[in-house]
Amino acid sequence: MTSFFSKAVFSAVMGLTAVTAVAAAPKYIFYFIGDGMGPGQVMAAETYNRMTRGSDTELLMMRLPVNAMCTTWSASSPVTDSAAAGTALAAGVKTKNSMLGMGPDSVAVNSIAVDLKEMGYGIGLITNVAPDDATPGAFYAHVPYRGMYYEIGCQAAESGVDFLAGSNLRGTRDGNGIYNGLYERFAANGVDVVRSLDGARGSLSRKVLLLDSDTLSTQTGHAIDSLKKENALPAVTDVAIGHLMKHTPDRFFLMVENGNIDWAGHANDGATAVKEVICFDQALERAYKFYEQHPDETLIVVTADHETGGMSVGQASTGYNCYTEYVDCQKVSKEFFTNWCRDMIRGNVPYSWVQMKSYLRENLGFWEMIPVSEEMERVLESKFTKTFVTRDGSVSHSLYNDFPEFAQEVYDVVNRRCGFGFTTGNHSGNPVSVFAVGVGSELISGMVDNTDLPRLILRAAKGDGQQ
Repeated sequence: MTSFFSKAVFSAVMGLTAVTAVAAAPKYIFYFIGDGMGPGQVMAAETYNRMTRGSDTELLMMRLPVNAMCTTWSASSPVTDSAAAGTALAAGVKTKNSMLGMGPDSVAVNSIAVDLKEMGYGIGLITNVAPDDATPGAFYAHVPYRGMYYEIGCQAAESGVDFLAGSNLRGTRDGNGIYNGLYERFAANGVDVVRSLDGARGSLSRKVLLLDSDTLSTQTGHAIDSLKKENALPAVTDVAIGHLMKHTPDRFFLMVENGNIDWAGHANDGATAVKEVICFDQALERAYKFYEQHPDETLIVVTADHETGGMSVGQASTGYNCYTEYVDCQKVSKEFFTNWCRDMIRGNVPYSWVQMKSYLRENLGFWEMIPVSEEMERVLESKFTKTFVTRDGSVSHSLYNDFPEFAQEVYDVVNRRCGFGFTTGNHSGNPVSVFAVGVGSELISGMVDNTDLPRLILRAAKGDGQQ
């Protein structure tokens, strides 16, 4: 099925490539998973890409010649969590929310990473959140509860994965805060633990664990925060491909997750979600360049584990319009801003409304770029007072952070001005998109379930494509 948004010539050429490649099995398989990336997040990023960046070509994922829609419900709920969704995408099995790498009967299930490893594929799993998080963990771990980080870490060490990357492991200390020797388990299994891209490139070990240099981080930072970290997802994708080509050049499987899309969805932070989808698409570009060099040997599948936030392009405040030029006015994510506010409050640092107005002007474009009416300013100042002065403001709870009333209002203003809507701070049961290209991609079409995708990938790897 050809993408509605594809250019005719591009689609024809790409479609021909897919048709002529079906007789073979892919030697190189890429599985891109945008955590929380529903059609709303994709369309918001594409609207920004078209209207603000002025691009005359759609996001790369939208230009891939094969596309479908995918249902995401779990065995216990019409709204899945990431553990159940990750298990479905990795192993083709529905399970209960919070269960990872096992069926609802608590029996462990193998992921396609295990099956492909047995078929001689090198295995890479990378993310910009914790490598023991639900999505990467679903490819190597088997636990009844996704929060069993020590057990997940031990299984990662013993998994035989050739390249594992993310922010940091969360199971390195016991309940008393005492280090438990988890890193030594990796060393005992021949895994080289490194904390820089140069360290990963220079490692002589076939098995590498690449972690963030910040030993306390649970994600590598949002793209919108301009942290200029070297371990941004596109760069790590390049390093992972290089590592796998060095050690398993005949065939490999690489899963690439952007977990920060989910963080932005839980925070109802529209501009941050847009920049994360763009970052994800840039990582995809690295794989697509590889595909162009190996068009008859490569399969790329792009999807999401679920949708987060119920995000829409367009809301009541903007009617039949959307103003994505305001996305670039926002220089800090809601997570970053909230943590900064919390540090100010905990440190009892005196902070005036005049100073805050200056901060908002500089970091979010308020008054200078984003219109702020007198009434909106009165509301903002009132919530500022509750948060910073009287400290009796309400707090909005989400999966990853607790947002003070003032931060909530600030980012609601940005969303309303941009025209981004949200229905929840949790996941939704909305379907997600699937995009694909290459050897075996013709197996994917129409409406599929998340459990179908790993089965179809494995079927393609065995050379069971459609003629």
